[in-house]
Amino acid sequence: MKEVTLHTIKEDPIVQGYIQGGNRHLEAIGYTEHGLRHVGLVSHIAHNIMEKLGHPERECELAAIAAYLHDIGNVVNRSLHAQTGAVLAASILERHGMSPEEIAVVIGAVGNHDESDGHPVSNVSAALILADKSDVHRSRVRNRDLATFDIHDRVNYSVEHSFIRVYPQDRISLEIEINTEMCPVMDYFEIFLARMLLCRKAAEFLKTRFELKINEVILL
Repeated sequence: MKEVTLHTIKEDPIVQGYIQGGNRHLEAIGYTEHGLRHVGLVSHIAHNIMEKLGHPERECELAAIAAYLHDIGNVVNRSLHAQTGAVLAASILERHGMSPEEIAVVIGAVGNHDESDGHPVSNVSAALILADKSDVHRSRVRNRDLATFDIHDRVNYSVEHSFIRVYPQDRISLEIEINTEMCPVMDYFEIFLARMLLCRKAAEFLKTRFELKINEVILL
């Protein structure tokens, strides 16, 4: 079996086409950006979380691969995109010669990253959840008409800075700066509470704890 790398996956035209196609489909129905910028950033963060926590390099690489593939299911439909993406990812990874054991880890992570029905089922899965939910920022908002913003647009656009910081012996902290003149902190919780609770489960799976800090105030 071949040791598939993140570089291999990034260079695959099918992967690129699925990510870009899914992003276009989400734009058509009013969703925030889920394209190459998003998956590239989430991939980098997932690898960084695993590395800072001292996991083996191959496990870090699998987290990066799972994160890069996590949203390809959007090319089919937003509904159940995690499970659809896992099936698509399995086919891609089989074609590249990845071992069944590693494919199982990657598709388990992809299939469990959504807060509606996902659970941390491995270290890779937990890192992906934390990385994905940390990408909240105004750059993701595609609607440029503030007058027509829905709550998701308003919350994302109000976030001026977000960063996930790993304290290896203590916690994983999601640090966010929100412009409260545009959006009260309560609105963030209204749409993202389920995501934050999943992040807490993910951190616990990694044998650490999750902290949410908004405007320098610890809220979770």
